[in-house]
Amino acid sequence: MSSRVFRGLRLHGAPIIDLRHSSIHNCLMEFLLQHRLMTTSKRVQDRSKKKRVHALEIATEKWKITSKVLFLMEILKQEREQIIPIRSLDQYRRQINLPKPHKLSDFIRKSPKLFEMYKDHKGVLWVGMTKEAEDLVREEESITEDYSEKAAEHVSRFLMMSIDKRLALDKIAHFRRDFGLPFDFRKDWVHRYRQHFRVVKNEDDVDFLELVSWNPSWAITELEKKMIGVSTDHQPGLLSLAFPMKFPPDYKKVYRYGGKIDHFQKRPYSSPYADARGLKAGSQEFDKRAVAVMHELLNFTIEKRLVTDHLTHFRRELVMPQKLMRLLLKHFGIFYVSERGKRFSVFLTEAYEGSELIEKCQLVNWKEKVQSLIGYRGRKKKIETFDDFPEEVDEDLFQSDPEEDSVRVELGEEQVMGRLADSSLMDDSEMEIGEISSAYKDLET
Repeated sequence: MSSRVFRGLRLHGAPIIDLRHSSIHNCLMEFLLQHRLMTTSKRVQDRSKKKRVHALEIATEKWKITSKVLFLMEILKQEREQIIPIRSLDQYRRQINLPKPHKLSDFIRKSPKLFEMYKDHKGVLWVGMTKEAEDLVREEESITEDYSEKAAEHVSRFLMMSIDKRLALDKIAHFRRDFGLPFDFRKDWVHRYRQHFRVVKNEDDVDFLELVSWNPSWAITELEKKMIGVSTDHQPGLLSLAFPMKFPPDYKKVYRYGGKIDHFQKRPYSSPYADARGLKAGSQEFDKRAVAVMHELLNFTIEKRLVTDHLTHFRRELVMPQKLMRLLLKHFGIFYVSERGKRFSVFLTEAYEGSELIEKCQLVNWKEKVQSLIGYRGRKKKIETFDDFPEEVDEDLFQSDPEEDSVRVELGEEQVMGRLADSSLMDDSEMEIGEISSAYKDLET
């Protein structure tokens, strides 16, 4: 305690116990020193500099703004006329990840090809989508519908990997965009494939998606498909297939660890679809099965990457280790963890060539189309008022086509808020930095 603090306390008449020369003080300082050594270190970004894959960091960076824009487009989609007052967007600042003092209007103004702003007669600023953005929304709905069968297969296989063959719908919602599910998937989509899964409630009245029937031809991993093909009567068991690996060109330690990598790759492991109840947590068999589960799960996603926060929700259901981040970092080469920004993403390295996804489905191509229209910085346009438009145009701005109205989902404000909150574009349940730092520390020791 400094003499300056002592003087301040004396002035306020606070009782003071001087611990600077006491045994209590020595014990306290020893404890704090040990605690500091255990909890503080260099930044995570500095720790992994030698393992950083610049191309995949670029892939992460280019979608940061895109995710904000997609979230805003989903908000507008749920509005009856697909317009909303700018001030009403304040409630979504956390999801958009645009804290004050940043202005929402400034952010929106940077994408004039997707959004346009108007002032009403009272001077209230509104935002809506451009004709090009509305066309993109309809295109996404069509592509998502075409992808629906594949998404149903992946969700079914996700359930097949889970220990109880059921998963909470709230948790699946975190992977909605990653799996290519429609925005309102809980309303209609989950009931469309009754031959695969059904919605049930547990004793706490929580909605779960439960597997209805086991499909042997789906109980084969993506890695097995590449090596031995598909079988209609496949029984999951022990596997001995090596995982594809990619390292940065300048990562020389791969030669030092070559023997350990080879030993790991040759070790047999249990299929993600086999019963994992008998595996002992922390054993080599347990950890390698967890790698196989992660490998399979990332293969189900449209971009072969996931936000690490979302994975933590499934530790119990997928029989995964508590130190999941340590597992991902340990198997650098199979996976790559990007630390760009506040949130962390894990990539399946084999699926990328540089910063580009090797195989792109139509939903990824659609996202890239949206991304290409973001960030245009032209001359600042004058924000039009509704008085500047002829009456017939003014009417079109607030009236949607009856045909389009028939396919839109009308939700109450509370429902919209709830579903936007778990839309998987933005999520507040961020993995603690301490957990990441701890994972790196474990690997160093």
